Amino acid sequence: PDPYDKTLDAFQRIIMLRTLRPDKLIPALTSFVADTMGKRFVEPMPFAIEPSFNDSNALTPLVFVLSPGSDPMAALLKFADDKGIRVESVSLGQGQGPVAQKWIDEGVKDGFWVVLQNCHLAKSFLPTLELIAEQQLVEGKVNRNFRLWLTSYPSPIFPISILENGVKMTNEAPKGLRAGLLRTYTSDPISNTEFFEGCVKDQQFRKLLFGLAFFHSIVQERRKFGPIGWNIPYEFNENDLRISVRQLKMFLDEYPEIPYDTLSYTAGECNYGGKVTDAHDRHTLMTILRTYYTKQILSDEYKLSASGTYFAPVFTDYKGYLEYINTLPLIAQPEVFGLHENADITKDLQETNLMLDSIMLTQSREAAAGGKSFEETIGQVAQDVLERLPQNFDIEQVESLYPQDYYNSMNTVLVQELVRFNALLTVIRTSLINLGKAVKGLALMSAELDQVGKALFDGKVPALWLKKSFPSLKPLGSYVKEVLERIHFFQDWIEQGPPVVYWLSGFFFTQAFLTGSKQNYARKCKIPIDHIDFDFAVKDGEGECVERPEDGVYCRGLYLEGARWNYETHVLDESEPKVLFTSMPIIWMIPMEVSKFADFPHYLCPMYKTTERRGVLSTTGHSTNFVLDVRIPSSHDAAHWTKRGVALIQSTDS
Repeated sequence: PDPYDKTLDAFQRIIMLRTLRPDKLIPALTSFVADTMGKRFVEPMPFAIEPSFNDSNALTPLVFVLSPGSDPMAALLKFADDKGIRVESVSLGQGQGPVAQKWIDEGVKDGFWVVLQNCHLAKSFLPTLELIAEQQLVEGKVNRNFRLWLTSYPSPIFPISILENGVKMTNEAPKGLRAGLLRTYTSDPISNTEFFEGCVKDQQFRKLLFGLAFFHSIVQERRKFGPIGWNIPYEFNENDLRISVRQLKMFLDEYPEIPYDTLSYTAGECNYGGKVTDAHDRHTLMTILRTYYTKQILSDEYKLSASGTYFAPVFTDYKGYLEYINTLPLIAQPEVFGLHENADITKDLQETNLMLDSIMLTQSREAAAGGKSFEETIGQVAQDVLERLPQNFDIEQVESLYPQDYYNSMNTVLVQELVRFNALLTVIRTSLINLGKAVKGLALMSAELDQVGKALFDGKVPALWLKKSFPSLKPLGSYVKEVLERIHFFQDWIEQGPPVVYWLSGFFFTQAFLTGSKQNYARKCKIPIDHIDFDFAVKDGEGECVERPEDGVYCRGLYLEGARWNYETHVLDESEPKVLFTSMPIIWMIPMEVSKFADFPHYLCPMYKTTERRGVLSTTGHSTNFVLDVRIPSSHDAAHWTKRGVALIQSTDS
């Protein structure tokens, strides 16, 4: 805006954009690089193996850095065939190390090529590979026609010396829905005329085939939206599609009626679902598949997106499908994936954060002229945090004020939470005191303290703290503020008694608090706790939560991602443009017998501790990040919000 467009240069405008609209930073940087260095630095180059091969020799390994959805093997085998060179390939894994060693030994003598695939999976073999590269691939011992090709995803275990000395190349899969559909229709078996035209139910087959191809591109492209697309970014690939396509043709040929349930089960639960480890992701996958494996897709009026831009074309030949795919938009809007338009902002923010984190890894610790040194900066930050840190809780005093009570489990929950906070406060205090001494030269700077100092310098939460901490993705300043707020919440509880409304996000272990509430009800009513679960009521009116409820708990501190609460209609509603998170009103969690639950139109909304959503798979089969499912009133079909990726979040990123 005026006057900054005239007074700031291009780079200063980028700095301003980083502050005001970080989601627009990558397009701005792309434009900046193109203007200052030339377009060739931002335009993708066509993938070609020959230039990299020409830069190599028999002593130089060639490394393919893999990216999701790309496989260079077909191109490499074709290149070798054109050169008339023999190729031996080994997919590394358990027990494949000696096989790889044998082929390398023979290749070095006889002059053929050896390809070692998926090096990132062979941790135990990589030190041996490094020795081979250093000791066997030396001048005079190797046939000049020999080449060692390696494929690997980016991995910290990959040998640095091979990376430094090797020729590196990468080939990202085509991005975008249109590119994905085009790749599907030009690949085997769909590109095979005999297969494409050979189904008994030809018309239905081509409609359902397009739906399946569309589904494949949708589930792949949803990854780029992060946790709102999938909690875990699964590697769905061409093999999942290929087997599903063959099964589709087989079932249509063999069954008199189209077995939609069987098709959905084999494709969704087996072929694609076999990779899915998160229960909510599996539910999302099946919900998306039902949009395409349905009787309605056979109608020419059926649309695959709300805008009507996407649909299964009327019955036509193979060329007609390619022509239709080429008319689709180059950049697909979030609505085709079932997501809100705000999902684009979420995606862009993730790309920006990834780029900035990568840049930070290259940052020097040396101070610029006139600036503070690394040691001065972290010493000051450590001192500031220490001054704000309160003393540990007196557990014995709290236990005397809130003794164990059979009918009130909250006393036990309170003490357990305070023990966890004491452990966190002790780690923070000890590390900061020791770091302060180390930067002054009064104590040894250990590797652990050095990592703490680097994190403080970068404005991040040290990994040492996070080991004892509640889950958090916040930067350092926001994290310290949240720690102090949580401690204040529990201090008020100790001094003034249990609160009327509990800050659900303030607990280390939310599940223990919720179980305590159910336990109180079960013991009071003498009902087995496994017959009890929570029902939910949203309390969005003023003055509704003045006194503690007779049963259950009032909970605050939750945020909705992907939707908002409508205070007028008292149901879930679409997000406002550019508003990614909205506060959820107080929720009354009411323990009662499952058989007595009220029946109302609702969305079963998952609650997570952080926006990352994913965690370690626990013994319950759920992610450690997952808390519980909350029934929220909705005027839309539940599938609408499932595709939107709507969830309750306890703690945002800032």
